[in-house]
Amino acid sequence: MRHKISGRKLNRKTSHRIALLKNLAKSLIINEQIETTLPKAKDLRPFVEKILHTGKSNNLHSKRKVFSYLRDKTLVEKIFGVLAKRYTNRNGGYVRVLKSGFRYGDAAPKAIIELVDRDVNAKGLIDKNREKNKKDKNLQEPLANQQPSLQNVTEKKVEKKTTPSVESKKK
Repeated sequence: MRHKISGRKLNRKTSHRIALLKNLAKSLIINEQIETTLPKAKDLRPFVEKILHTGKSNNLHSKRKVFSYLRDKTLVEKIFGVLAKRYTNRNGGYVRVLKSGFRYGDAAPKAIIELVDRDVNAKGLIDKNREKNKKDKNLQEPLANQQPSLQNVTEKKVEKKTTPSVESKKK
């Protein structure tokens, strides 16, 4: 009997389960809203709330503790900068879980887990920036890959012809 044992095993070993929670927590902090299965979302909520609560006390020990969970400096900066200011007047309940139906393949219950008072523009911001940079590079590459004009080619040939004669005169 599992008296006073909290959490689910999620059909994973301990190290795999901890890695799963850390990766889900990273995704949730970056995007501020993710969709996953309901049991994973229910296990993720206390994990993320502890991280966000630790982020409200802005000292070196707290930063190192949060970094040990997330292993990403930009996320630590976001927690202590943006999210800590957002939740200064809130004593808990930073995360909400909303049921969102069932998955098509195996009928697993799905849930949307999101930060309360989230920034709507944060979801997919990294992907949007990557696509924007990709488009900018694609616009610049055709200009760089264009063949040189006929005038540029003739100027290069003239330069090549004059260079050896100058060297022979110096000798």
